[in-house]
Formats: sequence, structure tokens, C-alpha cells
Amino acid sequence: MSDAMDTVALAGNPNVGKTTLFNALTGGNQKVGNYSGVTIEKKSGEFFTPHGRKVRVLDLPGCYGLGGESPDQQIAARILTGREAEEPVPDLIVNVVDASALERHLMLTLELIELGHPMVLALNMIDIAERHGIRLDPALLSEQLGIAVVPLQANGGKGIIGLKQSLRHPLPHAASAVWLQAGMSEEEKHLARVKYIQDTCAIAARRPDAAQVAMSDRIDQVLLHPFFGWLILLVTMFVLFWTIFRFSETPMGWLEAGQEWLQAWVSTSMAAGDLNDLLTQGIIGGVGSVLVFLPQIVLLFFLIGLLESSGYMARAAFLMDGFMSRVGLSGKSFLPLLSSYACAIPGIMATRTIDSAKERLVTIFVAPWMSCSARLPVYLLLVPLLLHEPEGGSTRQALVMTALYAVGTLTAFLVAKVLRKQLGPDPQKQHFMIELPPYHKPQWSYIFRHVTDRAWAFVKNAGTIILAISIILWALQTYPKSTSSDPAEQLAHSAMGRISQAIEPLFRPLGHDGKTGAAILTSFAAREVFVSSMAIVHHVEEAEEESETRSSLRENLQRSSWPDGRPMFTTASLISLLLFYIYALQCLPTSAVVARETGSWKWAVGQFLFMTAFAWVAACVAYQIGSHFS
Repeated sequence: MSDAMDTVALAGNPNVGKTTLFNALTGGNQKVGNYSGVTIEKKSGEFFTPHGRKVRVLDLPGCYGLGGESPDQQIAARILTGREAEEPVPDLIVNVVDASALERHLMLTLELIELGHPMVLALNMIDIAERHGIRLDPALLSEQLGIAVVPLQANGGKGIIGLKQSLRHPLPHAASAVWLQAGMSEEEKHLARVKYIQDTCAIAARRPDAAQVAMSDRIDQVLLHPFFGWLILLVTMFVLFWTIFRFSETPMGWLEAGQEWLQAWVSTSMAAGDLNDLLTQGIIGGVGSVLVFLPQIVLLFFLIGLLESSGYMARAAFLMDGFMSRVGLSGKSFLPLLSSYACAIPGIMATRTIDSAKERLVTIFVAPWMSCSARLPVYLLLVPLLLHEPEGGSTRQALVMTALYAVGTLTAFLVAKVLRKQLGPDPQKQHFMIELPPYHKPQWSYIFRHVTDRAWAFVKNAGTIILAISIILWALQTYPKSTSSDPAEQLAHSAMGRISQAIEPLFRPLGHDGKTGAAILTSFAAREVFVSSMAIVHHVEEAEEESETRSSLRENLQRSSWPDGRPMFTTASLISLLLFYIYALQCLPTSAVVARETGSWKWAVGQFLFMTAFAWVAACVAYQIGSHFS
């Protein structure tokens, strides 16, 4: 390596411990950003070799080969082959592999060696390989491949110093790869690589006798069983969501109390007026309505990180592949859609691991129909009103809530099937391939770092956009001003009130008047704003507890009627409203993320218009049919 600070790129398949090794090398000396034009995470850091040399290390996205089609794999391939404008060709490649699954991982190793760059093979998870009875010979493996081979256990910090030492004088390898010959076709090259890997592993990574079945294999006999595997998956998902909703209540209460305290403090610390209202209702209230759901987001990512780190999430995706293939998706769409139950923004960002561009677009398109946590306040208001019960944990309410989630999910799969057919087949046959890592103890440092990064991304991507939208909505609800002191009269006189009067004919076929229409309009910034907007237009004062506000609002809605005396909130109109909130894309930050991920506002605008129209038609049909029976 030259005297100037050189760049070392960490490359390897997903789930081999690259990020763990990156963290072990760099500690807290890291920089995180995004590559230009895409939201793929760009991690770089610095460390010193035992000889005091400063080295820059780049953690590349996981890839199975240099010809992958997903954005993650394309970024890695462009950097390694010198086609990425933001990053020069790395001075040295550290290829991280799973020592317990060497045959699968050496295919990428041979492709990297063929690039001709200096390279070191980091033989990670050596402890797991030893527990499985695999007898590794790093020296012989180094001789076979022509590169330095360093055994290590990144999550335990073992072998890190040896790896740093190897970076100073990596072994040169032959200019031409011994497993390839001139004139070979791509298929012949692939077969040559496979043969060379098999011969190499036969002498340098000897596996135990067939009778010695690894513990992971024995566990997989149950977890991947055609019946018990699905049963365990369903129970796991139920426990995951029950945990999220059960244990997020307390911290959400703390955030709500903190928001109310801050609003009260600002309100009493300055003179009454528009600025006071803007700060308390527009900014604090608007941003707070999003941040209050942060505990659910954090808890979801913690639990997903736990499942990923232990090795189970890959099995869940494997099981889901068979079902999802029937609607034109694959198991790789499972995790993004699962994440969307908390928030569609991180779910959509997670689609970048999907190889097929068309499958990725379909997954992005239907992700908002996974009922996110922002819909909960709306459901908690309307479901007890629909059942004529006080808010609580009754069995009937639980069943209706489950049905709401199921309706959105099933519709998403049906639309995905239709859309996937419309987009046509992929140019090349796409095969679902996923690494099934061995089961191991969760890597707590990785999980907490993952949760922190994702929580901050949620706050930054959602909170800042919501702030701007909240200010705009506040202005629409405030100006022009009315001389009346009645909040409902003030809203009716405002720009938002006038807009709601103009659009009332649009909501009447759904069974709702201009007041509900105004509340629906305001909730296009964030669905959870619907409850507070309904409280304003129906003269309901906010109580200290949100549940008390919803209870008072429900009593008021039960008394609401049309000018001719007919009750306004009937079974038909409530079902209509619930269906609208299941289907409408009432989250402008999600549209902004869709535009960034797809690289086009056409998809974002098309998705918004389609889902809004779909929601209106579904709500209209439900009301028109239901009103004949109620």
C-alpha cells in the first residue's frame, strides 16, 4: 500500500458480518450518508494499523455477485469495478465470508480475485465453523486462492489485529486466474469456478461426517417444516405485533405528556396571538403528532433486528417466498412489507435489496396498504363508535381491528398480482436466493446501532417534512380570520373551511359532510391528525388524556345529524370512513420517499392518485350498499 491514506473496501454476501467487522475496525470513527441519487446507506470510517498507518475503510452493501440487479448490488459492483464517480477504485479489498458456509461464499471471492486488485480473505465466524466440526486450513486456503487468508470472529473482536497486519503486505496473486481459460463462455466460466471451489473446500475446509448434523440444520427441520414452520411464523408475528402495541403505550404516553407540557409552557411564556398558535398548534402539535409514534417504530426495528441477528428472519422470508410468488412477489418483499406495518417510509427504503426492478416497484406501490401505526388513532376513535361500545379491549373490537389489518393486506396482495402482470416479465428469470445464516446469539451492538440509525432516519425524513406541512395546514386553518370566538366558526371562515364546503359534494356519496371532509383533508399530512381535526370542528375540548378526548368526541359524533334529522354516523358511514383510511395514501412524506426511491415523481403521483381514487370508490360502494340495509 502507498504512503498516502488508502481505501479498504469490505465486500461480501449479506449476513456474513461485514458491518460487525466494520464497527470493530472503526469503533466510533464513522461517517454515514447516502450515495448520490439513491437512499442506499454509505458507511465509511478510519482506523490505524499496528504500525500506525491510517486507513479509510468502506462498508459496501452486501452482494452475491458483480452482476446483481438490485440497487444495493449495483452500487457495490460499480465501486469494485471503478465505475462509481463518488468513490475511486479501492486500493485493497477485504472479502468477508462465513467460514461455516464457505462453498456458497467463494463464488463472489473468485469474481473479486478476477478483478486483479490486492485482496485479503476475512474468514469470519470461525467459532461457528468449529462448532459445526468443519476443519479449516487457512494456510492451505491461502495457497489455493493466492491471497492472504485471516481467520477471525468479528463479534468477539478476535483476529482483528491479524487482519490489520495483513493489510500492510497482502499477498499478490497471479495476473490470470488458474480456474479460467481463454475463450470460455460465461456458462463455462461459471462451471470452472464451481469445480475449483469444490476442489478447494475438499482439502481446505473439510466438513464433518454426514451423521454429524449441525444444530442449525436440526432447528431448521422444525422451523422450515411445511406445517410447523408456518405455525411458528404466525405465532412469532402475533407476538411481535402484540409486543409493539402492548409495550409502546407507556413511552407514547410520556411523549404525549411532554408535548402537552411543552405546548402549555410555550403558550404561557409568550403573549397570545398568531405566533403563539403557530408554535403550539402548528409546529409542536404537528411534529408531535408524528413523533408520538416513535416508540412503536423503535420497538419494531428492535424486534426485527433481534430476529435478523439471530438468523430467524431469513427463514421467515424463505417460508413466505412460496406464498408471495403467487402474487408476483418473492420472499425478499416480506421484510419491507413487514416494516410497513410500523411505517411505510422505512419499509419502502428496505426494498432496495430486491433484485428485480419490477418487483421492487410493485412492493413500493402496495407498501402503504400495510396498516401503519399512524392509522391507530383513527381506528381507536371509530371502531368503538361502530360497535356502540366504550373504548377498551373487548373481543369484538379486537376482531374488527384484526379485520382492518387483514383487508389492507389482502388488497395489497391482489393489487400486487395485477400490477406485476401489467409490468410484464423480467428480461431475465429472477431466482429467489437468500442466505440462511447459522443461528447464533443476537449481536446487541449491531441491533442498537441499527435501531438508532433507523429511528433517526424516521425523525429526519418524516419529522422535517411534517413540520413544513403542519405550518401550511395551520395557515390554511387560521386565515382569513373570523371575528367569531367559536372554533368551528373560525374554521368555517378559514381557507380550509371554504375548501371543505366546496368539496362537500365529493364526500356526500361516502356519507359525510363538509366537516368530516375538512378533517380528512387535514389528515393528508398525517392520518393521526384526523382525530384532533374532528375535535375542532365538533366543538370538543382536548382533555389531558387522549383516550378522554376520543371518548368525548365519540359522544358528540353519536349526536351528530344531517339537517333533515337523520343520524350522520351510521354503521354504513363508519364502515365507509374506515375503508377510506385503510386505502388512502394520506402521508405526503411517504410520497416524497417513493419519488426518491423510484427516481421519478411519476410513480409517487400515480400511486397517490390511484390509492386516493381506490379509497373513494371503496368507501362510496360500501356506503351506498350499506345504507340500504341500515
